[in-house]
Order: sequence, then structure tokens, then C-alpha cells
Amino acid sequence: MPFAQKLLLYIPVIPLTVFVIITAVGLSMLGLSIVWRFVPRKILKMHNDLTGAIFGAVALAYTVLLAFVVVVSWQNFDKAKSYVETEANCLVSLHRSSAAFSATFRDEVRSQIKDYAGIVVNKEWQMLARGQESMEASQALRKIWGFYTNYEPKTEKEKAFFLESISKLYGLREARRLRIVASRTGLHPIMWFILAVGAVATISFTFFFGSDIFSAHVVMASILAVLIALILLAVLSFEFPFTGGVKVDPEVFREIINF
Repeated sequence: MPFAQKLLLYIPVIPLTVFVIITAVGLSMLGLSIVWRFVPRKILKMHNDLTGAIFGAVALAYTVLLAFVVVVSWQNFDKAKSYVETEANCLVSLHRSSAAFSATFRDEVRSQIKDYAGIVVNKEWQMLARGQESMEASQALRKIWGFYTNYEPKTEKEKAFFLESISKLYGLREARRLRIVASRTGLHPIMWFILAVGAVATISFTFFFGSDIFSAHVVMASILAVLIALILLAVLSFEFPFTGGVKVDPEVFREIINF
């Protein structure tokens, strides 16, 4: 399990947010105190124009990168949600299409669909937080597949609904596979390294502006540090869509259980 996923799994979102804010402010104050202690104000003021130009370029580059990562993370989170909805929609379609078959077949299919949805909600969803899948849910899905593959449609009406149901089964299996993959796929460690280096570089540049009031300088540097830290926390929260306080809910599967 990736370190970022463990972080989301074991630390609630509110304490994690408080820790991030305190750390960002604390490191900003520490860095700024060191610069104020060892670098004369007069020298820094002489180079404010140059520092401002370089800071603008660094901040622009990092802002573009950060915006790109935020969008990608949100899109991946949204895709995971769509996989869940697609999987549930396939189950609903199978449930409704079963009305075209005999009462025995219909009742058995609906029972198996509810069993599968129940396992996903009550067992597999907790495992998704760790990037794992439930073998019991896989077995329940194979049971549904086996039930359909062993059935021989008798009328033209059954044949038409049978073909449609097989198509939904393929969609169900693919959506489930994508859901499981999404539960364990996050940003590459190299990307996190680049984001961390960019954050340190951007915030550090604020320390080298010439200022006469330490408290005002601390406030400005801290605001920037907290803003960047919270954006990185948002990226982390969206990175694993089934882990942490910000995650995809299995409500659509609960509705199937109550059919």
C-alpha cells in the first residue's frame, strides 16, 4: 500500500488538515527567522526587483503544474465515481431485465444480484480503502455469470433480453475491474517529489524579499505556505477515491439491496 494511501487511511481528515496548516506556518516562520538572522535587510532590499522577477517566474511555473495535478486528480476521482455508477446501473438493468424470464430464473437472478451488492457494500468497500478486492464478491459475480451461461432462452422474447443481459454482464465486469484499479492507483512518487520541491522553492523565495516588519513578512509567507499546503492536501484526498474522509460512497449499491 502506498504511503499516501496509508496516511489517508489512518489519519482522519480534520486532524490531518490541522497538522498540515500548523506545519506550513511553523516551517515558514522557521525559514524566515533564519534568513532574517543571517542575511542583512539592506542587501535584500537592494535586490527586491530581481527577487520579484525570479519569484514571479517560479510561482507561475509551479501554479501551472499544481493546477494540472489538481485537475487530473479530480478527474480520476470523478472517473472512479462513474465506474461505481456504471457497475450499479448494470446490476439494475439485469434486475429489471430478469422480469422477461421465467419466475424461477427471475427470482434466482435477483437474489444473486442482491447478494453481490450486499457483499460489495458490507465487505468489499472497506477493503477498497486498502486497494484490495473481495474474493467473496468475485465469487458472487462468477456465480451470476455461471447462472446466465447455463441458461438456455426458450422464446424470442427471452433471447432478446438474454443478449441484452449478457451485454450488461460484460459492462458490469469491466466497471468492477476499473473500480478496483482506481482504488489502488495514485500519483507517481516522482510527481509528489516534484510537487514538494516546487512548494519549498516557491515559499522559500518569499523569505528573500526586503521588509522592515518581521510580523507582516511572516503573515504573508505563511498565507502562501498554507494555501499551497491545502491544495496539496486536496490532491492527496482525491488521489485514492475510496480512502480517507473524501471518498466515493456505495449508496447506489445500497439502493439495489433494498429493491
